[in-house]
Amino acid sequence: MPHIESANLKIGMEIHVELATRRKMFAPSANLAHREYYEAAPNSLIDPVVLGLPGALPVMNKQAIEFSMLVGMALGCSIAETTRWDRKGYFYPDLPKGYQISQYDLPMCFDGSIDVPDPDDPAGELLCKVGIIRAHLEEDAGKLLHEWPGGKPIDYSIVDLNRAGVPLLEIVTAPDLHSAQEAVGLARFLRDVCRFLGASEANLERGQMRFEPNINAELHLDDGRLVTTPIVEIKNLNSFKALSGAIEYEFAHLGERYLKDGKTFGPGSKSTRGWDDVRGVTVAQREKEDAHEYRYFPDPDLPPLSITSEWQQDIRAQFPELPLERLRRYINEYALGIKEAQALVEDRAVSDFFEDCVGCTKSDSALDREALGKLIANLILQHGFRLAHERRVVVNELGISPPQLAGIAQLRQKGTIGASSGAKLFAHLCASNEDALDAAAALKLLQVSDDDQIESWCDSVIADSAYAQAVSDVQAGVEAATGRLIGAVMQRSHGQADARLVRTVLLKKLR
Repeated sequence: MPHIESANLKIGMEIHVELATRRKMFAPSANLAHREYYEAAPNSLIDPVVLGLPGALPVMNKQAIEFSMLVGMALGCSIAETTRWDRKGYFYPDLPKGYQISQYDLPMCFDGSIDVPDPDDPAGELLCKVGIIRAHLEEDAGKLLHEWPGGKPIDYSIVDLNRAGVPLLEIVTAPDLHSAQEAVGLARFLRDVCRFLGASEANLERGQMRFEPNINAELHLDDGRLVTTPIVEIKNLNSFKALSGAIEYEFAHLGERYLKDGKTFGPGSKSTRGWDDVRGVTVAQREKEDAHEYRYFPDPDLPPLSITSEWQQDIRAQFPELPLERLRRYINEYALGIKEAQALVEDRAVSDFFEDCVGCTKSDSALDREALGKLIANLILQHGFRLAHERRVVVNELGISPPQLAGIAQLRQKGTIGASSGAKLFAHLCASNEDALDAAAALKLLQVSDDDQIESWCDSVIADSAYAQAVSDVQAGVEAATGRLIGAVMQRSHGQADARLVRTVLLKKLR
Protein backbone atom coordinates (compact mmCIF):
# COMPACT_ATOMS: atom_id res chain seq x y z
CA MET A 1 0.00 0.00 0.00
CA PRO A 2 1.43 3.42 -0.94
CA HIS A 3 2.14 6.08 1.66
CA ILE A 4 1.42 9.80 1.37
CA GLU A 5 4.56 11.90 1.47
CA SER A 6 2.87 15.32 1.22
CA ALA A 7 -0.49 16.91 0.42
CA ASN A 8 -1.42 20.19 -1.21
CA LEU A 9 -4.82 21.52 -0.12
CA LYS A 10 -7.02 23.22 -2.74
CA ILE A 11 -10.15 25.17 -1.81
CA GLY A 12 -12.71 26.90 -3.98
CA MET A 13 -15.54 28.76 -2.29
CA GLU A 14 -19.22 29.22 -3.00
CA ILE A 15 -20.52 32.15 -0.96
CA HIS A 16 -24.27 32.82 -0.82
CA VAL A 17 -25.24 36.40 0.03
CA GLU A 18 -28.85 37.38 0.74
CA LEU A 19 -29.47 40.88 -0.62
CA ALA A 20 -31.21 43.45 1.59
CA THR A 21 -33.90 44.66 -0.81
CA ARG A 22 -37.39 45.41 0.49
CA ARG A 23 -39.10 42.79 -1.68
CA LYS A 24 -38.15 39.37 -2.96
CA MET A 25 -36.30 38.58 -6.16
CA PHE A 26 -39.26 37.76 -8.40
CA ALA A 27 -42.23 38.27 -6.04
CA PRO A 28 -43.92 41.29 -4.43
CA SER A 29 -43.86 39.89 -0.88
CA ALA A 30 -41.52 41.37 1.73
CA ASN A 31 -37.92 40.18 1.97
CA LEU A 32 -36.89 38.35 5.15
CA ALA A 33 -33.29 39.61 4.64
CA HIS A 34 -34.41 43.23 5.11
CA ARG A 35 -34.09 44.21 8.78
CA GLU A 36 -37.67 45.52 8.88
CA TYR A 37 -38.95 41.94 8.49
CA TYR A 38 -36.52 40.05 10.74
CA GLU A 39 -39.19 39.10 13.28
CA ALA A 40 -41.86 37.98 10.80
CA ALA A 41 -43.84 34.91 11.89
CA PRO A 42 -43.28 31.71 9.84
CA ASN A 43 -45.03 31.72 6.45
CA SER A 44 -46.17 35.33 6.74
CA LEU A 45 -43.97 36.63 3.87
CA ILE A 46 -45.55 34.63 1.04
CA ASP A 47 -47.67 35.25 -2.03
CA PRO A 48 -48.83 33.30 -5.13
CA VAL A 49 -45.43 33.69 -6.86
CA VAL A 50 -43.53 32.33 -3.83
CA LEU A 51 -46.00 29.44 -3.56
CA GLY A 52 -45.69 28.65 -7.27
CA LEU A 53 -49.45 28.82 -7.82
CA PRO A 54 -50.77 28.39 -11.39
CA GLY A 55 -50.88 31.66 -13.33
CA ALA A 56 -48.49 33.53 -10.97
CA LEU A 57 -45.70 35.19 -12.98
CA PRO A 58 -42.28 36.37 -11.76
CA VAL A 59 -41.15 40.01 -12.09
CA MET A 60 -37.48 41.00 -11.73
CA ASN A 61 -36.30 43.10 -8.76
CA LYS A 62 -34.26 45.99 -10.20
CA GLN A 63 -32.59 46.88 -6.90
CA ALA A 64 -31.34 43.31 -6.45
CA ILE A 65 -29.79 43.50 -9.92
CA GLU A 66 -28.08 46.79 -9.08
CA PHE A 67 -26.81 45.47 -5.71
CA SER A 68 -25.35 42.49 -7.60
CA MET A 69 -23.63 44.80 -10.06
CA LEU A 70 -22.10 46.81 -7.18
CA VAL A 71 -20.74 43.66 -5.53
CA GLY A 72 -19.48 42.37 -8.88
CA MET A 73 -17.60 45.62 -9.49
CA ALA A 74 -16.03 45.38 -6.01
CA LEU A 75 -14.82 41.88 -6.97
CA GLY A 76 -13.19 43.19 -10.16
CA CYS A 77 -15.70 41.34 -12.33
CA SER A 78 -16.90 42.11 -15.83
CA ILE A 79 -20.62 42.82 -15.98
CA ALA A 80 -22.53 40.91 -18.66
CA GLU A 81 -24.19 42.96 -21.39
CA THR A 82 -26.82 40.22 -21.60
CA THR A 83 -27.70 37.76 -18.87
CA ARG A 84 -30.43 35.15 -18.71
CA TRP A 85 -32.63 33.43 -16.13
CA ASP A 86 -32.69 29.64 -16.04
CA ARG A 87 -34.76 27.05 -14.23
CA LYS A 88 -32.71 24.71 -12.04
CA GLY A 89 -34.85 21.68 -11.36
CA TYR A 90 -34.72 19.68 -8.16
CA PHE A 91 -37.24 18.55 -5.57
CA TYR A 92 -37.10 19.62 -1.94
CA PRO A 93 -39.93 20.28 0.55
CA ASP A 94 -39.08 23.99 0.89
CA LEU A 95 -39.05 24.64 -2.88
CA PRO A 96 -42.74 24.83 -3.85
CA LYS A 97 -42.25 25.31 -7.60
CA GLY A 98 -40.01 22.27 -7.90
CA TYR A 99 -37.31 24.46 -9.48
CA GLN A 100 -35.18 27.46 -8.57
CA ILE A 101 -34.81 30.49 -10.83
CA SER A 102 -31.06 30.93 -11.23
CA GLN A 103 -28.41 31.72 -13.87
CA TYR A 104 -26.44 29.00 -15.60
CA ASP A 105 -24.30 29.80 -18.65
CA LEU A 106 -24.80 33.59 -18.72
CA PRO A 107 -24.07 34.86 -15.18
CA MET A 108 -24.40 38.54 -14.38
CA CYS A 109 -20.78 38.98 -13.14
CA PHE A 110 -17.72 37.00 -14.24
CA ASP A 111 -13.90 36.90 -14.55
CA GLY A 112 -12.92 38.89 -11.48
CA SER A 113 -10.19 38.74 -8.86
CA ILE A 114 -9.57 40.21 -5.43
CA ASP A 115 -6.61 40.73 -3.13
CA VAL A 116 -7.44 39.34 0.31
CA PRO A 117 -5.92 41.16 3.30
CA ASP A 118 -4.88 39.53 6.55
CA PRO A 119 -7.77 40.22 9.00
CA ASP A 120 -5.23 40.65 11.84
CA ASP A 121 -3.03 43.04 9.85
CA PRO A 122 -5.10 44.57 7.03
CA ALA A 123 -2.56 47.32 6.43
CA GLY A 124 0.26 44.78 5.95
CA GLU A 125 1.04 42.08 3.41
CA LEU A 126 -1.80 40.45 1.46
CA LEU A 127 -2.97 37.04 2.58
CA CYS A 128 -3.64 35.79 -0.97
CA LYS A 129 -5.09 36.63 -4.38
CA VAL A 130 -8.30 34.87 -5.39
CA GLY A 131 -9.92 34.58 -8.81
CA ILE A 132 -13.69 35.08 -9.06
CA ILE A 133 -15.17 32.74 -11.67
CA ARG A 134 -18.70 34.16 -11.48
CA ALA A 135 -21.29 35.85 -9.30
CA HIS A 136 -24.81 34.96 -10.39
CA LEU A 137 -28.17 36.08 -9.06
CA GLU A 138 -30.90 33.65 -8.05
CA GLU A 139 -33.68 33.14 -5.50
CA ASP A 140 -33.19 31.45 -2.14
CA ALA A 141 -35.18 28.39 -1.05
CA GLY A 142 -37.35 28.14 2.05
CA LYS A 143 -36.23 26.54 5.28
CA LEU A 144 -37.19 23.55 7.43
CA LEU A 145 -37.62 24.51 11.11
CA HIS A 146 -37.13 21.80 13.71
CA GLU A 147 -38.10 24.04 16.63
CA TRP A 148 -40.59 26.89 16.92
CA PRO A 149 -39.07 30.39 16.52
CA GLY A 150 -37.75 31.46 19.91
CA GLY A 151 -36.49 27.96 20.72
CA LYS A 152 -39.73 26.27 21.79
CA PRO A 153 -39.35 22.50 21.16
CA ILE A 154 -41.71 20.69 18.78
CA ASP A 155 -41.96 17.01 17.75
CA TYR A 156 -42.30 17.75 14.04
CA SER A 157 -40.75 19.98 11.36
CA ILE A 158 -42.20 23.17 9.88
CA VAL A 159 -41.76 24.19 6.26
CA ASP A 160 -41.23 27.97 6.53
CA LEU A 161 -41.37 29.72 3.16
CA ASN A 162 -40.46 33.20 4.41
CA ARG A 163 -36.96 32.77 2.97
CA ALA A 164 -38.20 31.35 -0.36
CA GLY A 165 -37.63 33.89 -3.11
CA VAL A 166 -35.14 36.06 -1.17
CA PRO A 167 -32.61 37.59 -3.66
CA LEU A 168 -29.44 35.50 -3.41
CA LEU A 169 -26.07 36.37 -4.97
CA GLU A 170 -23.84 33.31 -5.31
CA ILE A 171 -20.13 34.12 -5.58
CA VAL A 172 -17.97 31.29 -6.95
CA THR A 173 -14.19 31.48 -6.60
CA ALA A 174 -11.38 29.64 -8.35
CA PRO A 175 -9.62 26.96 -6.22
CA ASP A 176 -6.92 29.49 -5.25
CA LEU A 177 -7.11 29.03 -1.48
CA HIS A 178 -4.72 26.70 0.30
CA SER A 179 -5.55 26.96 4.00
CA ALA A 180 -8.40 27.54 6.43
CA GLN A 181 -6.79 30.88 7.32
CA GLU A 182 -7.02 32.09 3.71
CA ALA A 183 -10.64 30.91 3.40
CA VAL A 184 -11.66 32.75 6.57
CA GLY A 185 -9.75 35.85 5.42
CA LEU A 186 -11.72 35.82 2.15
CA ALA A 187 -15.03 35.28 3.98
CA ARG A 188 -14.38 38.20 6.34
CA PHE A 189 -13.34 40.45 3.47
CA LEU A 190 -16.47 39.67 1.43
CA ARG A 191 -18.73 40.20 4.45
CA ASP A 192 -17.20 43.65 5.06
CA VAL A 193 -17.51 44.61 1.37
CA CYS A 194 -21.17 43.53 1.10
CA ARG A 195 -22.07 45.42 4.27
CA PHE A 196 -20.20 48.55 3.21
CA LEU A 197 -21.92 48.61 -0.17
CA GLY A 198 -25.30 48.31 1.57
CA ALA A 199 -26.05 45.24 -0.56
CA SER A 200 -26.54 42.91 2.41
CA GLU A 201 -26.63 42.98 6.19
CA ALA A 202 -24.50 39.79 5.93
CA ASN A 203 -25.70 38.64 9.35
CA LEU A 204 -24.13 35.20 9.74
CA GLU A 205 -26.41 34.08 12.57
CA ARG A 206 -29.46 34.75 10.39
CA GLY A 207 -27.94 32.86 7.46
CA GLN A 208 -27.68 36.00 5.32
CA MET A 209 -24.19 34.89 4.32
CA ARG A 210 -23.42 31.18 3.99
CA PHE A 211 -20.16 29.53 3.00
CA GLU A 212 -19.70 26.30 1.08
CA PRO A 213 -16.02 25.37 0.64
CA ASN A 214 -15.19 22.85 -2.11
CA ILE A 215 -12.17 20.96 -0.83
CA ASN A 216 -9.76 18.45 -2.31
CA ALA A 217 -6.04 17.75 -2.26
CA GLU A 218 -3.14 16.75 -4.47
CA LEU A 219 -1.43 13.80 -2.81
CA HIS A 220 2.24 13.03 -3.48
CA LEU A 221 2.74 9.28 -2.96
CA ASP A 222 5.96 7.52 -2.08
CA ASP A 223 5.79 5.53 -5.35
CA GLY A 224 6.16 8.76 -7.35
CA ARG A 225 2.50 9.22 -8.29
CA LEU A 226 0.53 12.44 -7.92
CA VAL A 227 -3.19 11.84 -7.37
CA THR A 228 -6.04 14.30 -6.86
CA THR A 229 -8.80 13.40 -4.43
CA PRO A 230 -12.52 13.91 -5.20
CA ILE A 231 -14.04 17.27 -4.31
CA VAL A 232 -15.98 17.43 -1.06
CA GLU A 233 -18.44 20.30 -0.67
CA ILE A 234 -19.30 21.30 2.90
CA LYS A 235 -22.81 22.79 2.93
CA ASN A 236 -24.28 25.85 4.63
CA LEU A 237 -21.61 27.02 7.06
CA ASN A 238 -22.67 30.26 8.75
CA SER A 239 -19.75 31.13 11.02
CA PHE A 240 -16.03 31.70 10.54
CA LYS A 241 -15.32 29.14 13.27
CA ALA A 242 -17.35 26.48 11.43
CA LEU A 243 -15.66 27.35 8.12
CA SER A 244 -12.20 26.97 9.62
CA GLY A 245 -13.06 23.80 11.54
CA ALA A 246 -14.70 22.06 8.56
CA ILE A 247 -11.74 22.77 6.25
CA GLU A 248 -9.16 21.61 8.77
CA TYR A 249 -11.14 18.43 9.52
CA GLU A 250 -11.53 17.57 5.83
CA PHE A 251 -7.87 18.19 5.03
CA ALA A 252 -6.91 15.86 7.86
CA HIS A 253 -9.12 13.07 6.44
CA LEU A 254 -8.87 13.39 2.63
CA GLY A 255 -5.72 11.30 2.43
CA GLU A 256 -7.12 8.72 4.81
CA ARG A 257 -10.22 8.30 2.61
CA TYR A 258 -8.11 7.91 -0.54
CA LEU A 259 -5.99 5.16 1.04
CA LYS A 260 -9.21 3.43 2.04
CA ASP A 261 -11.30 3.65 -1.16
CA GLY A 262 -8.79 4.68 -3.87
CA LYS A 263 -11.23 7.20 -5.39
CA THR A 264 -9.77 10.09 -7.39
CA PHE A 265 -11.12 13.27 -8.91
CA GLY A 266 -13.39 12.80 -11.94
CA PRO A 267 -16.96 13.12 -13.25
CA GLY A 268 -19.56 12.08 -10.70
CA SER A 269 -17.03 11.86 -7.88
CA LYS A 270 -18.11 14.98 -5.97
CA SER A 271 -19.95 14.57 -2.66
CA THR A 272 -21.49 16.87 -0.09
CA ARG A 273 -21.05 16.78 3.67
CA GLY A 274 -22.54 18.68 6.61
CA TRP A 275 -20.69 20.12 9.58
CA ASP A 276 -21.48 18.94 13.10
CA ASP A 277 -20.43 21.91 15.22
CA VAL A 278 -20.83 20.04 18.52
CA ARG A 279 -18.64 17.06 17.62
CA GLY A 280 -16.33 19.00 15.31
CA VAL A 281 -16.70 16.53 12.42
CA THR A 282 -18.17 16.49 8.91
CA VAL A 283 -20.99 14.07 8.12
CA ALA A 284 -21.74 12.50 4.71
CA GLN A 285 -24.95 13.77 3.07
CA ARG A 286 -25.18 12.71 -0.59
CA GLU A 287 -23.36 12.35 -3.86
CA LYS A 288 -23.31 15.74 -5.60
CA GLU A 289 -25.22 16.19 -8.85
CA ASP A 290 -23.38 17.32 -11.97
CA ALA A 291 -24.81 20.36 -13.74
CA HIS A 292 -26.73 18.38 -16.37
CA GLU A 293 -28.67 16.57 -13.64
CA TYR A 294 -30.38 19.84 -12.67
CA ARG A 295 -31.98 20.00 -16.14
CA TYR A 296 -31.21 23.70 -16.66
CA PHE A 297 -33.23 25.47 -19.35
CA PRO A 298 -34.12 29.16 -19.98
CA ASP A 299 -37.07 30.36 -17.92
CA PRO A 300 -39.90 31.02 -20.40
CA ASP A 301 -41.56 33.55 -18.06
CA LEU A 302 -38.54 35.87 -17.83
CA PRO A 303 -36.90 37.61 -20.82
CA PRO A 304 -33.10 37.94 -21.07
CA LEU A 305 -31.80 41.00 -19.20
CA SER A 306 -29.79 43.64 -21.11
CA ILE A 307 -27.39 45.70 -19.00
CA THR A 308 -26.38 48.76 -21.01
CA SER A 309 -23.10 50.59 -20.61
CA GLU A 310 -25.06 53.65 -19.42
CA TRP A 311 -26.68 51.59 -16.66
CA GLN A 312 -23.29 50.26 -15.61
CA GLN A 313 -21.87 53.80 -15.52
CA ASP A 314 -24.74 54.95 -13.31
CA ILE A 315 -24.01 52.12 -10.85
CA ARG A 316 -20.25 52.73 -10.96
CA ALA A 317 -20.89 56.39 -10.07
CA GLN A 318 -22.45 55.17 -6.80
CA PHE A 319 -19.37 53.11 -5.95
CA PRO A 320 -17.83 54.19 -2.61
CA GLU A 321 -14.29 53.97 -1.34
CA LEU A 322 -14.17 50.40 0.00
CA PRO A 323 -13.50 49.64 3.69
CA LEU A 324 -9.93 48.37 3.20
CA GLU A 325 -8.98 51.50 1.26
CA ARG A 326 -10.55 53.72 3.92
CA LEU A 327 -8.86 51.79 6.72
CA ARG A 328 -5.43 52.28 5.18
CA ARG A 329 -6.14 55.97 4.55
CA TYR A 330 -7.22 56.50 8.16
CA ILE A 331 -3.99 54.91 9.36
CA ASN A 332 -1.88 57.06 7.03
CA GLU A 333 -3.74 60.39 7.31
CA TYR A 334 -4.76 60.38 10.97
CA ALA A 335 -2.16 58.08 12.57
CA LEU A 336 -4.90 55.75 13.85
CA GLY A 337 -4.08 52.28 15.11
CA ILE A 338 -5.33 49.27 13.16
CA LYS A 339 -8.04 48.44 15.72
CA GLU A 340 -9.27 52.05 15.79
CA ALA A 341 -9.45 52.22 12.00
CA GLN A 342 -11.18 48.81 11.83
CA ALA A 343 -13.83 49.94 14.31
CA LEU A 344 -14.59 53.03 12.20
CA VAL A 345 -14.93 51.22 8.86
CA GLU A 346 -16.91 48.25 10.17
CA ASP A 347 -20.17 50.16 9.62
CA ARG A 348 -20.40 52.48 6.62
CA ALA A 349 -22.84 54.81 8.42
CA VAL A 350 -20.26 55.32 11.19
CA SER A 351 -17.43 55.74 8.68
CA ASP A 352 -19.41 58.31 6.68
CA PHE A 353 -20.24 60.16 9.92
CA PHE A 354 -16.52 60.29 10.78
CA GLU A 355 -15.79 61.62 7.27
CA ASP A 356 -18.46 64.33 7.68
CA CYS A 357 -17.04 65.37 11.06
CA VAL A 358 -13.50 65.65 9.72
CA GLY A 359 -14.85 67.64 6.78
CA CYS A 360 -16.27 70.23 9.22
CA THR A 361 -12.86 71.05 10.74
CA LYS A 362 -10.82 73.98 9.51
CA SER A 363 -7.06 73.72 9.55
CA ASP A 364 -4.22 74.99 7.40
CA SER A 365 -1.59 72.43 8.37
CA ALA A 366 -1.39 68.69 7.68
CA LEU A 367 -0.16 68.14 11.26
CA ASP A 368 -3.25 69.84 12.69
CA ARG A 369 -5.54 67.86 10.36
CA GLU A 370 -3.93 64.62 11.56
CA ALA A 371 -4.41 65.61 15.21
CA LEU A 372 -8.02 66.69 14.64
CA GLY A 373 -8.82 63.47 12.79
CA LYS A 374 -7.39 61.42 15.64
CA LEU A 375 -9.31 63.48 18.23
CA ILE A 376 -12.58 63.01 16.32
CA ALA A 377 -11.94 59.28 16.01
CA ASN A 378 -11.30 59.03 19.76
CA LEU A 379 -14.48 60.99 20.57
CA ILE A 380 -16.54 58.63 18.39
CA LEU A 381 -14.89 55.44 19.61
CA GLN A 382 -14.78 56.29 23.32
CA HIS A 383 -17.85 58.42 23.99
CA GLY A 384 -19.98 57.86 20.89
CA PHE A 385 -19.81 54.05 20.95
CA ARG A 386 -20.56 53.96 24.70
CA LEU A 387 -23.63 56.18 24.36
CA ALA A 388 -24.78 54.34 21.24
CA HIS A 389 -24.54 51.01 23.07
CA GLU A 390 -26.51 52.37 26.04
CA ARG A 391 -29.23 53.82 23.80
CA ARG A 392 -29.22 50.92 21.30
CA VAL A 393 -28.66 53.12 18.26
CA VAL A 394 -25.84 53.77 15.79
CA VAL A 395 -23.40 56.61 16.55
CA ASN A 396 -24.74 58.81 13.75
CA GLU A 397 -28.25 58.46 15.24
CA LEU A 398 -27.32 59.88 18.68
CA GLY A 399 -28.38 63.42 17.74
CA ILE A 400 -24.99 65.13 17.75
CA SER A 401 -24.18 66.72 14.37
CA PRO A 402 -20.84 66.62 12.53
CA PRO A 403 -20.21 70.39 13.09
CA GLN A 404 -20.86 69.96 16.82
CA LEU A 405 -18.53 66.97 17.15
CA ALA A 406 -15.86 68.72 15.08
CA GLY A 407 -16.28 71.70 17.41
CA ILE A 408 -15.57 69.53 20.47
CA ALA A 409 -12.39 68.23 18.81
CA GLN A 410 -11.19 71.76 18.04
CA LEU A 411 -11.87 72.90 21.62
CA ARG A 412 -9.86 69.90 22.86
CA GLN A 413 -7.01 70.60 20.45
CA LYS A 414 -6.76 74.24 21.60
CA GLY A 415 -6.88 73.24 25.26
CA THR A 416 -10.12 75.20 25.73
CA ILE A 417 -11.71 72.17 27.42
CA GLY A 418 -10.20 69.13 29.11
CA ALA A 419 -10.67 65.44 28.34
CA SER A 420 -13.35 64.86 31.00
CA SER A 421 -15.20 67.96 29.82
CA GLY A 422 -15.19 66.56 26.29
CA ALA A 423 -17.24 63.56 27.45
CA LYS A 424 -19.78 65.79 29.25
CA LEU A 425 -20.06 68.12 26.25
CA PHE A 426 -20.52 65.19 23.84
CA ALA A 427 -23.44 63.80 25.88
CA HIS A 428 -25.02 67.27 26.21
CA LEU A 429 -24.86 68.02 22.48
CA CYS A 430 -26.66 64.76 21.66
CA ALA A 431 -29.82 66.55 22.85
CA SER A 432 -29.00 70.14 21.90
CA ASN A 433 -28.54 72.23 18.75
CA GLU A 434 -26.07 74.58 20.47
CA ASP A 435 -22.65 75.43 19.13
CA ALA A 436 -19.94 73.45 20.94
CA LEU A 437 -18.21 76.57 22.33
CA ASP A 438 -21.47 78.17 23.53
CA ALA A 439 -22.54 74.92 25.21
CA ALA A 440 -19.14 74.52 26.90
CA ALA A 441 -19.36 78.08 28.26
CA ALA A 442 -22.94 77.58 29.52
CA LEU A 443 -21.95 74.33 31.25
CA LYS A 444 -18.85 76.03 32.75
CA LEU A 445 -16.56 73.52 31.08
CA LEU A 446 -14.06 76.02 29.65
CA GLN A 447 -10.61 75.51 31.13
CA VAL A 448 -9.19 78.22 33.39
CA SER A 449 -5.64 79.23 32.49
CA ASP A 450 -5.42 82.26 34.78
CA ASP A 451 -2.15 81.95 36.74
CA ASP A 452 -3.50 83.49 39.94
CA GLN A 453 -6.56 81.25 40.02
CA ILE A 454 -4.47 78.13 39.29
CA GLU A 455 -2.02 79.04 42.05
CA SER A 456 -4.87 79.57 44.48
CA TRP A 457 -6.28 76.09 43.81
CA CYS A 458 -2.81 74.53 44.04
CA ASP A 459 -2.06 76.30 47.37
CA SER A 460 -5.30 75.09 48.89
CA VAL A 461 -4.48 71.46 48.00
CA ILE A 462 -0.87 71.70 49.24
CA ALA A 463 -2.12 73.11 52.55
CA ASP A 464 -4.73 70.39 52.99
CA SER A 465 -3.51 67.79 55.50
CA ALA A 466 -5.33 65.07 53.54
CA TYR A 467 -2.66 65.38 50.87
CA ALA A 468 0.38 65.78 53.17
CA GLN A 469 1.83 62.39 52.20
CA ALA A 470 1.47 63.12 48.48
CA VAL A 471 3.15 66.50 48.99
CA SER A 472 6.01 64.80 50.84
CA ASP A 473 6.38 62.17 48.11
CA VAL A 474 6.57 64.80 45.36
CA GLN A 475 9.17 66.76 47.35
CA ALA A 476 11.14 63.52 47.68
CA GLY A 477 11.09 63.04 43.90
CA VAL A 478 8.30 60.46 43.60
CA GLU A 479 6.84 61.49 40.24
CA ALA A 480 3.75 59.27 40.45
CA ALA A 481 2.45 61.16 43.50
CA THR A 482 1.91 64.26 41.35
CA GLY A 483 -1.17 62.65 39.80
CA ARG A 484 -3.05 62.61 43.11
CA LEU A 485 -2.43 66.30 43.65
CA ILE A 486 -3.43 67.19 40.09
CA GLY A 487 -6.65 65.19 40.54
CA ALA A 488 -7.44 67.11 43.75
CA VAL A 489 -6.92 70.45 42.01
CA MET A 490 -9.11 69.40 39.10
CA GLN A 491 -11.82 68.36 41.56
CA ARG A 492 -11.74 71.74 43.33
CA SER A 493 -11.89 73.55 39.99
CA HIS A 494 -14.82 71.36 38.85
CA GLY A 495 -12.68 70.24 35.91
CA GLN A 496 -12.05 73.78 34.68
CA ALA A 497 -8.35 74.03 35.51
CA ASP A 498 -5.80 73.47 32.73
CA ALA A 499 -4.25 70.18 33.86
CA ARG A 500 -0.90 70.87 32.16
CA LEU A 501 -0.62 74.25 33.85
CA VAL A 502 -1.63 72.71 37.20
CA ARG A 503 1.21 70.22 36.92
CA THR A 504 3.72 72.94 36.13
CA VAL A 505 2.61 75.11 39.10
CA LEU A 506 2.59 72.19 41.57
CA LEU A 507 6.11 71.06 40.64
CA LYS A 508 7.40 74.62 40.79
CA LYS A 509 5.97 75.14 44.27
CA LEU A 510 7.07 71.78 45.73
CA ARG A 511 10.57 71.60 44.28
